[in-house]
Amino acid sequence: MSRSQQPRIPAALAASAFLAVAAVPVFGAGVANATPGGTCQSATVQYRLVGADGGVVGEDWTSQGGFRSWDTVPGPVEVRLAPGQKVADGCKYPVSLAEYTTEGPNWATSGRQTMVDKATVYLTAADVAGDDDAKRTWQKLAVKLPDCYGQIDLYGDDVAYDGKTGEGHGPAPYQPDGVNTPYHLIAAWNGGEKECADSPPESPSPTPTPSEPTPSTPAGSTPPAEETTPPPTPKPSATPPTTPDVPPLSSKPPVTPEPSSSDSTPPLAETGAGAPVGLIAGGAAVVIALGAGAVFAARSRRS
Repeated sequence: MSRSQQPRIPAALAASAFLAVAAVPVFGAGVANATPGGTCQSATVQYRLVGADGGVVGEDWTSQGGFRSWDTVPGPVEVRLAPGQKVADGCKYPVSLAEYTTEGPNWATSGRQTMVDKATVYLTAADVAGDDDAKRTWQKLAVKLPDCYGQIDLYGDDVAYDGKTGEGHGPAPYQPDGVNTPYHLIAAWNGGEKECADSPPESPSPTPTPSEPTPSTPAGSTPPAEETTPPPTPKPSATPPTTPDVPPLSSKPPVTPEPSSSDSTPPLAETGAGAPVGLIAGGAAVVIALGAGAVFAARSRRS
């Protein structure tokens, strides 16, 4: 081999090594899997009260929240999604109406609340109000009407806030401890004129028992009277917040698989998803072997 050909061998080896390294990202590049985010967003709900004859009671469609005192117990409630909203197919919005018996006619005196009845409907794109709604029918919620102190809640999920445990249940509202349920409360009504039959009875006054006579205290030895601090006056409680915007029905999160023993070792870095590691290593080995063979052949010729 001439001297002019000798420098070509290291150059070929360098090129082979460069190709071997460059082949790794080329072979390893893949299409990354992307999961698009959910398209269901919160939606605004409208409601109205209807009578037994189907006529509207009070104001027509509204999203006004807050607590209202009733003169007469409100009847069924019709619900829909407010106009001008774009709701994707497959999106569902649960709306519930729940009736509770309470210990007083308003939130501040409601005390212990006991769920008596609950109804739920699911609003979809078909329930969005439009321009020609005169002949349309709307989903309706109806519960048992209380005949004593009570509260009726309209809210944007399908959980039963009855104080029970388990899936589909939640804590019952309880004003003394600040339990402001239901969540996603849209509006509420309360009132009544008498105590409910299941109200807890008042604690009876304890019967005084005869006691032994207290020995008289010698004159001049009367201890000073202890100063007593009057109990603080409780502040009037604010009613729980309300909103007409309700979240879509959420699906259960996927179960996360438990890591196996092989997962304890950190994986090699990859570019893309599902990189063919075996093919990369094999290709690199072939390229390096060819370079090594060229070196060996060149040295054999020189010798």
